[in-house]
Amino acid sequence: MGVTQKHLFTDQQNELAALAKAIGHPARIAILQHLIQSNTCINGDLVQEIGLAQATISQHLRELKEVGLIQGTIEGTKVSYCIHPGKWNELQTLFDGFFKTFDKCCNSSC
Repeated sequence: MGVTQKHLFTDQQNELAALAKAIGHPARIAILQHLIQSNTCINGDLVQEIGLAQATISQHLRELKEVGLIQGTIEGTKVSYCIHPGKWNELQTLFDGFFKTFDKCCNSSC
């Protein structure tokens, strides 16, 4: 979608779409799951854990960081990443609200 078309949608629709796109790749899901399971900030073990090249991991981390789902802190020459709790809660709230809008199928044969 072109940048100029975002004006056609609400801020909430644009935010939900951006977050859905960010988590719409299995490598990013694996990264998020690893961060959640480790329950700590991590830096170097993603390449071994996920099995992708460092450049690929870095690109996925960049995508997740751009939408705010993860945060990073610089420690010397390394960057440690962890889940951003506020944005994670926002993601859950947006998706919960989206899914709760469905009440029932409009066709009784569904």
